[in-house]
Amino acid sequence: MDHLRPADPGGPESVAVTADDTAPHVDRSVKWQRTALDETSWVDVARGWMVGADEVAERLRRDVTWGTSRLFRYDHMVEEKRLGSFWSSRSGKPIPHPVLAEATRVLQHHYGVTFDGFGMIQYRDGSDGQGFHRDTDMRWLDDTLIAVLTLGARRPWLLRRVDRGPGEPDIDVSPGSGDLLVLGGRAQADWLHSVAYQPGRALEPRVSIQWRWVSRTGAPYVGPGYAAPRQFGKGTNRAR
Repeated sequence: MDHLRPADPGGPESVAVTADDTAPHVDRSVKWQRTALDETSWVDVARGWMVGADEVAERLRRDVTWGTSRLFRYDHMVEEKRLGSFWSSRSGKPIPHPVLAEATRVLQHHYGVTFDGFGMIQYRDGSDGQGFHRDTDMRWLDDTLIAVLTLGARRPWLLRRVDRGPGEPDIDVSPGSGDLLVLGGRAQADWLHSVAYQPGRALEPRVSIQWRWVSRTGAPYVGPGYAAPRQFGKGTNRAR
């Protein structure tokens, strides 16, 4: 893909970690594995990309101002089963944890893109989750990049094709604490993703950090986004 560039040998990915190796940091030595989902969509996975991920999760759960969102579903308002927050470089607020500045720099260098901020989602236990969806609010879906860093509990993280055939299984990336996954290409156009609900299970909290980028190429998506009201009726706001 045109926006992906090889790392500059003199860039930040070649710099060894010289600070206290027990402090949270990005492990630049981990291997990245790319899996082609189809001819135009892919997912990169870097296991153990962030050292000290549990420590970062605990601090974010304690220090970040978390909120809930309410969505209109069919005939009433419902509260999303998760907590959210957002940090922007333009907000004037300090970054929630210094290691996230390092993570942002490394990702920008690795993929040759710029992120203005990142979202944060907290899943408190197995009753929290998110159904299958696409990030259609990005609008231009032909060439996107979404990086997701998991901090805390391992949860099923599922992918399925929008037009999958009968009996075609979901793909479970199943990231653990410190694992990074990156969806690219047309993954938001042609694939759905979900953090599976696991009610009744005594799971530790999971925090995820999401960085998003879009090239704004191709025709913009026209249709309701994930947060749009849904109503009864054929062909109206049906989940994709």
